[in-house]
Amino acid sequence: MRIDGRKSNQLRSIKIIRDFIIYPEGSVLISWGNTKVICNASIEEKVPNFLKGANKGWITAEYSMLPRSTQTRMIREATTGKLSGRTQEIQRIIGRSLRAAVDLEKLGERTIWIDCDVIQADGGTRTASITGAYVALVLAIQKCIKNGIILENPVKTQIAAVSLGLVNDEILLDLNYEEDSNCQVDINLIMDKEGRIIEIQGTGEKGLLTKKQLDRIIKIGWRGIKQIFKIQNKALAND
Repeated sequence: MRIDGRKSNQLRSIKIIRDFIIYPEGSVLISWGNTKVICNASIEEKVPNFLKGANKGWITAEYSMLPRSTQTRMIREATTGKLSGRTQEIQRIIGRSLRAAVDLEKLGERTIWIDCDVIQADGGTRTASITGAYVALVLAIQKCIKNGIILENPVKTQIAAVSLGLVNDEILLDLNYEEDSNCQVDINLIMDKEGRIIEIQGTGEKGLLTKKQLDRIIKIGWRGIKQIFKIQNKALAND
């Protein structure tokens, strides 16, 4: 049994509250264990300069953590005047993951901005952000289709993400902060509903990973992601 009583292959409790903020086209609060992230999707009727005239859209993301989302207060990055390398990395992986889910040509020349704000962190903030952002994205697109702004649904696949790690030579699904801080190897896995891998982020923090262990991690992660898909679908089906 783990620190919080879970089995090695057991997810924390995940809840997605849709329409959490009233102003964005799509908004959710995702609670993943003790991690809580607000994910908003906003539509902008223009694209970056490099896409002008290309008849396709763009999806990009911003990510931040509130100063007291962790056990000790951190300084706002706006105060320091620059984004940390970690923040930039997470913003990019959120954007890449969501672009993999959408036919950008069907989106038209418009941008969907994804804002992920961590209000409480206990491990897995990037995987929670990706998972919640997908739901916010779909809600925003549904609203645009309903209003005649987008004529054809550009969402081509469902995506979700989960963290895994090697802790005391045991593979654990969905690490909390304490497990993440003490793991030998840390993995973030993003997959689509067909079981295709969008991205794997892996770091040998305090050890090495064999191919056999990696294959096992992907297998366990896929089982977890299939459970997450059901939670996303339940949130999207809630009228």
